[in-house]
Formats: sequence, C-alpha cells, structure tokens
Amino acid sequence: MDWITDFLADWYLVTKSLHVVSVISWMAGLFYLPRLYVYHAEQIELGSRTDKMFQTMERRLLRGIMNPAMTATWIFGLALVFTPGVVDWSFVWPWVKAACVLAMTWFHHWLGYRRKDFLAGANTRSGYTYRVMNEVPTVLMLVIVFAVITRF
Repeated sequence: MDWITDFLADWYLVTKSLHVVSVISWMAGLFYLPRLYVYHAEQIELGSRTDKMFQTMERRLLRGIMNPAMTATWIFGLALVFTPGVVDWSFVWPWVKAACVLAMTWFHHWLGYRRKDFLAGANTRSGYTYRVMNEVPTVLMLVIVFAVITRF
C-alpha cells in the first residue's frame, strides 16, 4: 500500500489543481441551474417551445457539466483526503468542510429532482423558492473556503 501513498504524495499538486478546477465547474452549475429554474417557473408557459428549450438547457447543464464536475470533485477531494499529511482530522475544519460538501451534494440532487418536476410539468415551487435556494451554494462555499484557508 506504500505505492498508493507515494503516488498520491507525488501527484499532490496535480490532484489539488484538478480538485479546484472541478469545484469551480460544479459551483458554476450550482449557481446557474437555480437561476434557470427561477425564469422557468415565473415566465415560461407549460408545453411551449420555450419550455422545451429550458428543459434541454437544464438537462445539458445538469448531466453534461454538473454531474461530471461533482463526480470529479469527489474523486479528487477523496484523493486529497488520503494523501499523507494533507488532512488532520483532529482539527474542526475538515469536519466542517465534509459536512458542507455533503450538504452541497444534497443540494445538487435536490436540483436534479426539481428538473424532473419541470420535465413532468409538475413544478409546484415558485420563482421565489428557487431564488432563496440559489443562496445555499453561496453560503456553503463561504463556509468551506474559510474553513480550509483558516484551518480552525
């Protein structure tokens, strides 16, 4: 098993870079998809051509960008966790980050279920709800960044 830890240590900067790129891509989708839902819920007539166009944009964003970015974020993040000397679990910060990443993952899946509601013509949430939920990834991102950088 030493070869795994040696590999992770040797590739630490590459893994960290790929993790950051993945997080940026995932966050972009987490910020944009709820905004699409706001407009979809408030201004789009059910069954119209614009409704179909929004469904296509939402599907492509979720499946083509967000799902791969979330998966890559998890893979590279876990690689960092298993890299010797990177995470000291006796501090609070890794636990805070882990809880926020789990919450971000829950939010991602919540957005996926809302897309299915739009697809079925069964959305019951208002634009206001999506506006409020659009703040969730911002709050989680702030907590994660401060936890990781300050390492409290």
